[in-house]
Parts: sequence; structure tokens; C-alpha cells
Amino acid sequence: MPPKFRKQSKKKGAALVTTFAVMTLVALAGVTYLDWSTQTVRESMHNGRDISTTHLCEAGIQVVTRELWRPFRSSQKFNTMQSACNGAGPGAEKVVRSGEVPTVGRYIAAVIGYNQVNNYLAVVKIKSVGYLDRNNNGQLDPAEPFKEVNTVARFELSRSQIFDYTYFINNYGWMDGFGVNDLVVNGDMRANGNFDFLNGSPTVNGTVIAAANDKLDPKVPGFINTPPVKWTDATYLANSNSPAYGDRQRWRQVYNSTKHGVPGSAEFNTWRDTVFESNGAWVDGSVVNGAYVPPSSFGAVQADSRGVYAWDRTSVGSAGSKTLLDTRPTKEVVMPDLNDINQYKTLSNNFASDPGQYQKANYGDGSANPNFGQPPYVEVWNTTTNKYDRITDSGGVINGSAVLVGTNAHPIKLYGPVTVTQDIVIKGNVKGQGTLYAGRNVHVVGSVRYDQPPSWAGVDPHGADVANEKKDIVAFAARGSIIMGDPTTFANPYPLYYMMPPFTHGRYDDNGTYIPAFNAMDTDSTGRRKYQSVVPDSTIHSLAEGINQIDGIMYTNYVGGGNVGTGGGGVVFNGTIISKDESIVTWSLPIKMNYDNRIRERGPDTPPLIDLQLPRQPTLMRSTWQDKGFYENGTGGAH
Repeated sequence: MPPKFRKQSKKKGAALVTTFAVMTLVALAGVTYLDWSTQTVRESMHNGRDISTTHLCEAGIQVVTRELWRPFRSSQKFNTMQSACNGAGPGAEKVVRSGEVPTVGRYIAAVIGYNQVNNYLAVVKIKSVGYLDRNNNGQLDPAEPFKEVNTVARFELSRSQIFDYTYFINNYGWMDGFGVNDLVVNGDMRANGNFDFLNGSPTVNGTVIAAANDKLDPKVPGFINTPPVKWTDATYLANSNSPAYGDRQRWRQVYNSTKHGVPGSAEFNTWRDTVFESNGAWVDGSVVNGAYVPPSSFGAVQADSRGVYAWDRTSVGSAGSKTLLDTRPTKEVVMPDLNDINQYKTLSNNFASDPGQYQKANYGDGSANPNFGQPPYVEVWNTTTNKYDRITDSGGVINGSAVLVGTNAHPIKLYGPVTVTQDIVIKGNVKGQGTLYAGRNVHVVGSVRYDQPPSWAGVDPHGADVANEKKDIVAFAARGSIIMGDPTTFANPYPLYYMMPPFTHGRYDDNGTYIPAFNAMDTDSTGRRKYQSVVPDSTIHSLAEGINQIDGIMYTNYVGGGNVGTGGGGVVFNGTIISKDESIVTWSLPIKMNYDNRIRERGPDTPPLIDLQLPRQPTLMRSTWQDKGFYENGTGGAH
């Protein structure tokens, strides 16, 4: 059978054509992809250079800002900044700084504008150029990519946060040996270090805060060792209505949403920091009157380097409970410095020469301030002439020391920020509103009481403000220390042990300079030991008596301490105690501490009810950040 031959198909040629066409399409696609990929790479590299030069600009801004910030933060004055920046402008750059970020590029930055707005605010404009130094010659060449950024920074001496607390200690917060009824604190407490409750559980109706501090010697992690006891809202309210608590009119009001507003409302944000709420909670951010209020805690919380907690402990027998509200650690709060007496002499003089800026012409109820336009003053009763003597000069200054004694019939009269260049010795009744700045120590040698004290009991918060705005308030701000009691009777251990190392602590300043621990036994330029007064011992001893009450805001650069309650009956502090180290020894119980919220700001831009011209803290805020453009080849257009 002859072989059969299969007919050849014409599809083979067609397949070759199809294959060629597909290969052509693939090739074209490859070219298109390669072009697209190359463009993507180019754009990616361009964006990378843009980002790199942005970071270089930021590095330059940070270097110049830090150069200005460090001396300002340390001195809390504008002198160094003003000297370095005056006359700055385009073509007249000041504080010029250049540098390199390894493997990235270089920057050059400088101040191109400076405006000293007032005694508390300076505005600085900084220009920074970041560039990729391709030829490593240390300068920007025409073909090298660069970016320019301008920023405006506000250096401000703002009202200090330390005055938000009943008890604020820079070095070590401690309460030792108190039971629940032996020490009752109605207000918030804070330390720039650890905060320990030892050998007992006092009652703290408020927030307790500790913070890590690596500038202390030794460094501390910033922990609260154990929670104290705290009243519930119901207990606080019941006790505030009980005659058993003689100081109850000084207590801040318990939170009531009907009177103080619901969270997120304008009314709530007015009062949230001036009321007691036992149950700590986290309040979300909100927009109030067009301004954003960031999220934060509300009520009595515990906060340290481990986060912010709601807490509850109603008795010594209870272990209590804690609920985490926020994981962010607390931070150190900068204490204002009172080292330069000329700074607060100037404050006294400015208060006198510019009343429109520093003084309140009218109260909230519309009535006139009878002291408006007067310089700061202190007046004391002269028993020989039977009239008051004004012992300050025309600028509100007393050169030397001042012994101030008030009585029920003739209280010490005070208005505005008065500067005393050496020691202040004080006891008795005080009438008026003002701050006593001391160039050395404030010696409280007896009880200090307001002639017309404030009260927050039984009225709505607005009504309380209207009434309390006119009531007496005094602050003591000492360049040295605030010493309570009769220093001629001080001994070791009580209270001198607590005024010396190792109980007091050394620390480093922002420039790394070591500041030794306070030692009460050291002598200063007056030849007197630091806990003693330059006023003769015989005078101090003749005036001294047991301290059962101190009305006032007490701030000191060094130690707040001494003997209180020596005559029995315990002691009540109505205001604050703020110091680097605290060494108060009480010889009788109980101790009551009540915060005076008239000195607290009512919001970021809302001043306190009464502005006492208290010491201020340095702050820095960047108000604008302007990207002037990225230039790919140095001379080309911005991209």
C-alpha cells in the first residue's frame, strides 16, 4: 500500500508572523516600561533630594535656635539674645552657623530678623539653606541642589506652670510620717523628680506628678512610689459642708457639670483646672470658640515617667486601683530663676511707670481698682505717729531689709510687685494684692493671714470669681530661701538635717555646669549662714511665735523649710509652696494645704483671675515654617 502523504498546513507561516508581532509589542512595551521606569527613578531621586535638603534646612534651624535658646533658658533674660541678634536682616545676617550631616549634605543658617516685642517676648526670624555638596568643597555651588526655608520663632517668658500646684519641688517630692487625717492636701502636687509617700498614707485630693530628671545628682527615673489616699466626690462634698473642717472655705469647688459645664464646652474649659474631680478621666480634643483644645486628662490623676493613670484609694486598708489613660511620660517643668535682683527691680519700676500694661484698672464687676496708677508699695503702722508709713521708694523698692508686722487692727498693706534687696521678716495680717521679692531670704516668723480672705464655698464659680478678685492675696519670691519659724532655735536634725546634703541635692544646669546642693550651714557674702537672717538674731527671736497658718504663694530659689506648728494646733497653708528642696518640719498636727486657684491661668490665652507679676518661665514656640522652594540645579527654577 503506497504511503500516504499528509498535507502541509499554511498555519506555520501565520504563527511566525504572529510571534514576530507579539515580540514587537513586547519590545515596544519594554521600551515604554523602561522609559516609564526611568522617569519614576528620576522623580524618586528628585523627591529624595527634596526631602534631604528639607532635613538639612531643619538641621540648620535647630542649630541656630539652640544657640539662642540655651542662654535664654539658663538666664531667663533676653540680654544675650538681644546682643547677638540686634540689627539682623537680609544681607546683615547674625548668628551664622554652618555644618554637615554626614552622608547627606550641608547647611548654612542665620538670624535675618529680630524684634524685641516687650519685656516678655522676642520674635526671631531664621533663614536656613540646605544643599547637597557634590564636590565636597564646603560651599553651595551653582549646579548643586538646594532648598531654602524661613522660620519664625517666639522666645517668651510666660507664666510659669509651677504655680499650678499646691506643692511643687524641683528635686525630690516627699511626704513622710503622715496618716490620712494628719495631712490633707486639697490641690495638685508635682516634683521634677521622684515623689515618695513614706511611713504613712496622707490624703491628697488632687493630681500627683513625678518626672524623670537626668540633671539631678543622682539622676532619678521619675516615679511615684505608692498612691496616697483620696476622697471620693461625695466625701469631699460632705466634708466641705462640715464645720469640723475650719479651712473648708478655702477648698476649691467639687466638679458639677451643671455649674462647670460638660467636657468639650467653653464653660468646662474655663473651670476644668480649678475644680476637684476625684475620678480621673481622659477628655478628647475639642474646638472651643474657634480654638483647638488638645486632648488631656481631667480630674485627679497620677502621672509619672510611666504614663498617666486614673487612680482610686479611699482608705489605708485598700490597695487602690489604677487605670492607664495615656502612655506618654511626664516631663520636667522649668523653674523660673530669681538670681538677678535687678530683673525684679526693673519689674517694680515698670509696674510704676506703665500702669496701663501691668495694672488692672477695673474689676470683673465693673468697679474701679482704687490703687490703679500707683507704684508698688508696702505700708506698715507706725505706733509712734499712729498712722501708716509707706516704706517703699517711688519705684516700689526697699534698699536693705524689711521687718513687716501686721495686726488685726493694722494689717500690713501691700500693692503690686515690691522688691526688697535683702531679707524680709514678716508675720501678722496682710491686706492687699502683691508680691514681695526678696534679694536674700524671706523669714516667716509667725502666722501670716489675709485680712479679707477668699472663699469658694456655697456660690457659683462666676460669683466666686467676682467676690474673690477683690480679696487679699500675697506672694513671697525669694532669691535665697523661705525660712519658717525662729532660726535662732534651729538644731540638727530638726530642721537643719533636711537643709543640708545628702538630703538636699546638687544638679546640672542646661550647659552642663554642676550646681552644688544647698547647705544651710554655709555662709554667704553677708557673713551669715544661709538659713539665718541679716536682721539681728535678737530682733528675730523677739518677734518669733508659733506658726499655725500661712496665707500666701511661696516661691524660693533654694529651700522652703523650717519649723511650723511649734505652739500646737497644727498648721494650714493656703496657697502654694514651691522650692528646689523642701524641708518643712511640723511639730503638731494636722497639716492642711489648700490651693489658691486665683493665680492659675484659665486657658492658653486667658490670664489668671489675679496677676501677681509672678516669676516667669522661658518657652519657645515656632510660629511659622515657610518652604521657599527646592532648586534642582542651583540656578534653575523651583520645583
